[in-house]
Amino acid sequence: MLCSGFHPYFVSTTEINYNNPGKTIEITCRMFTDNLEEALKKIYKKEVDLLHPKDKKETEKLLADYINKHLKITSNGQKLPLEIIGFEKEEDAIWAYLEIKKDISPKTVSIENSLLYDFLPNQINMVHVMVNGTSRQSSKVSNPDKKIDFSF
Repeated sequence: MLCSGFHPYFVSTTEINYNNPGKTIEITCRMFTDNLEEALKKIYKKEVDLLHPKDKKETEKLLADYINKHLKITSNGQKLPLEIIGFEKEEDAIWAYLEIKKDISPKTVSIENSLLYDFLPNQINMVHVMVNGTSRQSSKVSNPDKKIDFSF
């Protein structure tokens, strides 16, 4: 079943920023609220209201678990653990904020992004990677493809 009540297309955007001075990797994921809520409801078998969560910490846990299952980042051959910082709404979308606390200078970055694939056969996931504010690369994957490789 497609959730197409508010928009005719299905796209997410993930931005990954390797910030060497802060020794962190900052990640933002933007997904349409209705699609994300539907995915969370189906997977976790409970009502999820991202716009007005009854328990924001519990909602963050569900969101973090979902993102960790569908977004995997490897740099220089090392899998990097994602930690959710929080999320906020913006019009018809949810921005999830994550970080990786790791001092790494990436030569290669591999990303597996299957966000919302389980529920949206036409889903497209855009990925932008920036290293130290100078080198930016972008790509996209369309369901069922999920792997993107970058070299710096």
